[in-house]
Amino acid sequence: MRYPLLVFDWDGTLIDSAPTIVACIQAACRDLGLPVPDDARASHVIGLGLQDALAYAIPGLPLHDYGRMVERYRKHFLARDPEIPLFPGAEAMLAGLRDRGHTLAIATGKSRAGRARALDNTGLRHLFAASRCADQCASKPAPDMLCELIEELGTNAVDTLMIGDTVHDLQMAARAGVRAVAVSHGAHPRGDLVALAPLACLDNIDELTRWLAQNA
Repeated sequence: MRYPLLVFDWDGTLIDSAPTIVACIQAACRDLGLPVPDDARASHVIGLGLQDALAYAIPGLPLHDYGRMVERYRKHFLARDPEIPLFPGAEAMLAGLRDRGHTLAIATGKSRAGRARALDNTGLRHLFAASRCADQCASKPAPDMLCELIEELGTNAVDTLMIGDTVHDLQMAARAGVRAVAVSHGAHPRGDLVALAPLACLDNIDELTRWLAQNA
């Protein structure tokens, strides 16, 4: 076993939520009469903590409007959250990796409440040994989530692999000294991911499953 600890991003990696997140950011902006970011700008923030995401998606948003924007975004997202599907094959892949002996963890830009809701909605809680969220430590691309998971689970960077769909995931891994694999079915363009030199950039869960079986 090359990488005993496998750390997965959530949105856009295991669950097909990127289009919903983009639509909810845009809807919240329209509710408040704010400039509406295009799809590329809104999708770039996926994986970041909410404060960092808003600062990028809506440049110049006054601090006193953050609370209203968060409230509107959450209202739209919570209405859609229970219906967001896992990518086909994701549950079987995770169960197979766990049964093979890997320890699985999550590093996500969600809050702890959002992570708990997502795990309950999908029924995947039992597959993961630990997780880190954006309201627990510094958000991606800082290395803190990975460093804390490695310490909690008693392993090291060399034995850890990060799997994600954004440049934020790959940058976090590099800063933590962890190797990474990208999936291109999520939030960020394939070219942006490949430019950061992951071990591989896979197009879907089936490709990821095969790669992990052969290389992890």
